[in-house]
Amino acid sequence: MECLVLKKSNCKNCYKCIRHCPVKSIRFSGNQAYIIGNECVMCGQCFVVCPQDAKQIVDETEKVKVLLGSGSPVVASLAPSFIANYDGIGIESMRDGMKKLGFYDVEETAIGATIVKSEYERICDQEDRDNIITSCCHSVNLLIQKHYPKLLPYLADVMSPMQAHCKDIKRRIPGAKTVFIGPCVAKKDEAQYYEGIVDAVLTFDELTAWFKSEKIVLEQKVDSEEHSRARFFPTTGGILKTMALDNPKYTYLAIDGMENCIGALKDIESGNIHNCFIEMSACSGSCIGGPVMEKFHRSPVKDYVTVAKYAGPKDFLVYTPSRKEIEKEFTIIDQRNTEPSEQEIRETLHQMGKMKPSDELNCGSCGYNTCREKAVAILQGKAEISMCLPFLKDKAENFSDTIARNTPNGLIVLNDKLEVQQVNKAALKILNLRTPSDILGDQVVRVLEPGDFMSVLLNGRNIHNKREYLAEYEKYVEKTIVYDEGYRLILCILRDVTEEELQKERKAKISRQTVEVADKVVDKQMRIVQEIASLLGETAAETKIALTKLKESIENE
Repeated sequence: MECLVLKKSNCKNCYKCIRHCPVKSIRFSGNQAYIIGNECVMCGQCFVVCPQDAKQIVDETEKVKVLLGSGSPVVASLAPSFIANYDGIGIESMRDGMKKLGFYDVEETAIGATIVKSEYERICDQEDRDNIITSCCHSVNLLIQKHYPKLLPYLADVMSPMQAHCKDIKRRIPGAKTVFIGPCVAKKDEAQYYEGIVDAVLTFDELTAWFKSEKIVLEQKVDSEEHSRARFFPTTGGILKTMALDNPKYTYLAIDGMENCIGALKDIESGNIHNCFIEMSACSGSCIGGPVMEKFHRSPVKDYVTVAKYAGPKDFLVYTPSRKEIEKEFTIIDQRNTEPSEQEIRETLHQMGKMKPSDELNCGSCGYNTCREKAVAILQGKAEISMCLPFLKDKAENFSDTIARNTPNGLIVLNDKLEVQQVNKAALKILNLRTPSDILGDQVVRVLEPGDFMSVLLNGRNIHNKREYLAEYEKYVEKTIVYDEGYRLILCILRDVTEEELQKERKAKISRQTVEVADKVVDKQMRIVQEIASLLGETAAETKIALTKLKESIENE
């Protein structure tokens, strides 16, 4: 069962998880982030930093409820960091509250820590080992198993305090089921991988939510049980604080934080480090800085002081198991990735727009430390070219620049102060300007009337295809003004329609001239008709007179 899962609907393609993943065990596909199981070290950083809660820890509360209903005694192993997570609440208060949930009993994992530290002391005293790396932190164990397998001989083959304690519980209480409760995601994976020791794992978040659902309020009381120094285990150097440290062969040191652990492992791998006993914790501040400390609070000083006050100078009285009983075997967890060739890397870098070393910004915006590392991830199917933000930015700018350069329309971009931010060549030509520097940064009033721009800015109503005559430039333009409220920018598009308007004027002039000629022709024709009519009238009158005289003459005869 997976311990960390992706909620796809929440993943917003921000790459924050890959930026914080110390081993880059996240694969992007379809703009979604997927955890690569055989590379992940379960540090939980992707869960902590995800701003959209797209990474979720598998909740085992229902599994524990099933155990409680099975009839078997269920005993909780409570991580010693609980005192920092639950302010002012000691083990007795926790025990009272959890018994109300149905638990048979609650014990501190510090009991298992006492068993483990005794085994570390025995190894230092009785075995001739070179470097020894503590195996309490499952994330560190996975880091070595998956990414530094050559260092497995240095990893102490000893159970973690969680396992040692739960095994001891089952030894003392026949038929008992064990539930570990702490601030760690990795413990869920450890419990699943090493079956039969820990039956379920809850985080502090899950336990708190359970308390709330049952309306259980924990009593503010720090008990007066015997204080054990094993309670220091969840702090940086806490393991060393419980040990004798009396073997002069070893240099004892504590390292916390995944970056520091990786750096130390590289030093050891180089072969230059010898005779060191190294306490390693994946989390900065050790377990009190765990990924599921409730509310993700980061109070390293306060939490350390709280743990220190609750700890003490003595050890718990514990059963001492044999070497075999507490031994833990670690195996190499193979990686499936193959290393690409130099030629393949170069070709991929070229696809990312990295033609030469100076193009490799190594900005880390994609989540990878270098462009080369990103190229390798692309070839291994873990990343996509589109994750390179400078590449996308350049591509978008080049695309928009190509459009701006080649469009016949003038483009002018203003800010909300009506200052010119961008202007293309077509606009320069329309406005009779030589270079963009002639106007960039200046008020638009220098080249255009600001009235329409002010109207759009104040009223939010865009202007489309408004025609006007720019007398200063002796040009007609079709003007569109659009306001982008999100970016607070005004875009003005000027289409030079001077030729269209002149063509219209020419056509109108020809039309007027044609009408005038037609009118003249009609007038002339009318005059001719009138003259002809006049002549015909005179002739008809004379004819009538002549015919009348002829008629009269005939009648007289």
